[in-house]
Amino acid sequence: MRTIGIIGGGQLGRMLAMAAARLNFRTIILEPQSDCPAAQVANDQVVAAYDDEAGLAALAQACDVITYEFENVPVSAAEFLARSKPVYPPPKALEVAQDRVTEKRFIQDCGIETARFHAIDDQAGLEAALTDFGGRGVLKTRRLGYDGKGQKVFRGPQDLPAGAFNELGGVPMILESFIAFEREVSIIAARAIDGTVSCFDPAENIHRNGILHTSTVPAALGAHTAETARRAAKALLDALGYVGVIGVEFFVLPDGSLVANEIAPRVHNSGHWTEAACVVSQFEQHIRAITGLPLSNGARHSDCVMQNLIGDDINDVPAWLARPHALVHLYGKTEARPGRKMGHVTWLA
Repeated sequence: MRTIGIIGGGQLGRMLAMAAARLNFRTIILEPQSDCPAAQVANDQVVAAYDDEAGLAALAQACDVITYEFENVPVSAAEFLARSKPVYPPPKALEVAQDRVTEKRFIQDCGIETARFHAIDDQAGLEAALTDFGGRGVLKTRRLGYDGKGQKVFRGPQDLPAGAFNELGGVPMILESFIAFEREVSIIAARAIDGTVSCFDPAENIHRNGILHTSTVPAALGAHTAETARRAAKALLDALGYVGVIGVEFFVLPDGSLVANEIAPRVHNSGHWTEAACVVSQFEQHIRAITGLPLSNGARHSDCVMQNLIGDDINDVPAWLARPHALVHLYGKTEARPGRKMGHVTWLA
């Protein structure tokens, strides 16, 4: 096995391609935008839409195994590719993760607690669901939302205008109940082709404006809570027949119990710290998993904090480079826009 196809040309694809090169694999990116961040470091690019069958066929013909860097790859595209080449994670993982109602039900079926929720299809359904939740909750589009997009928070009945359902486009949605949590954490886990599972340590996450700001390791968790997160990740991976790296986000309640928020069937922003604080990063772990190589045990050698560089934060790079024990990673994006991830920095404690 020599060549890996990666669907998606953003920073996650870029870091996967870099990790693959270290292990002597070639990579080919499928992405409609030419000279995308991932293509800048990969061996080749197929410039095509994610659902373009000619482009997909060209990728399949040139590659031995195919993966993806984001969860909104069309399921039909993954299934098309899987008819001729291994696709990891499996298309089923995309199908589960792309619909928040399907995702919540799947997580619950694995014996893991989630927030209470209602599927919302119209204004009347939204009003009834809010009544059930005492006028409070988080309304999200069922599909395509990320980094806080496609969401609206209701803190009481006064926040419900007559056209609230249409504010988010009038598409199928989910209303989730509020969770009285103490902190947010995530765990990055990997499953190999032979079913072996390995987890990195949980990270404690802080968000700003719906976008991850920092991930701190170790998280302020008891040993039992951390082990519960690992067991939950393994249950999800096994139920999906998963191969590759997954990110699982949790809310931590005051008693130390966990409520799952969502899963991401890919390498995850809250796992970027692994490239500085572990011998094997989440990106190399993913490449190992999908190519049949042994997994690392995920051990870390340092405590650390990872911070995203968003928009104009890119101007702070010289100061970060002057700081001892800081690893700066930039994504090859030429235009800094508000809310756009331009890079990240991880400093070791």
